[in-house]
Amino acid sequence: MENKEKEMVERLEAATTLLERTLRWLDERVTTAAALSGDVERISATVEQSRREAELAEKLAAAERELAELKAAAAPALNPLRRTIPAATSEMLAKHGVSEGPVEVHTLDAALAGLSLEQRIAVKSQLLRAGAIA
Repeated sequence: MENKEKEMVERLEAATTLLERTLRWLDERVTTAAALSGDVERISATVEQSRREAELAEKLAAAERELAELKAAAAPALNPLRRTIPAATSEMLAKHGVSEGPVEVHTLDAALAGLSLEQRIAVKSQLLRAGAIA
C-alpha cells in the first residue's frame, strides 16, 4: 500500500512538473508570436492562452490538492507500529534511574548528560518514536 501511495505521489509530482513546463512553454510561445505578429493576433492569442492557462491552472490545483491529500494520508503510515525502545537505550536509562513509561524531558537531559550530541539525538529520537517522552 505504501509503495502504491509513493508511486502516486511521484506521478503527481511528475505531472505537476510537466504542467509547469507546459505553462512556461505556452507563455514563451505567446510572447514570441506576439512579437512577430500584429496587434490583432496578439489579442486572439492572449484570449486563447488565457483559457488554456485557466484549464492548466485548474489541473495543477487539482493535482496539488490530491498530492496534499496523499501526503496527509501517508503521514500516519510513516509512524512505526512498533512502540518499543531498543534494549541498549532502556539499559542506559535504567542505569541513570529513568524507569519505563513516559519520561520527563528534564530527567532525560540529566540522564543523557554524559553522552555526545549525536548519541543524545539518537536516544531522544528513539524515545520519540516509541512515544516515551512526555
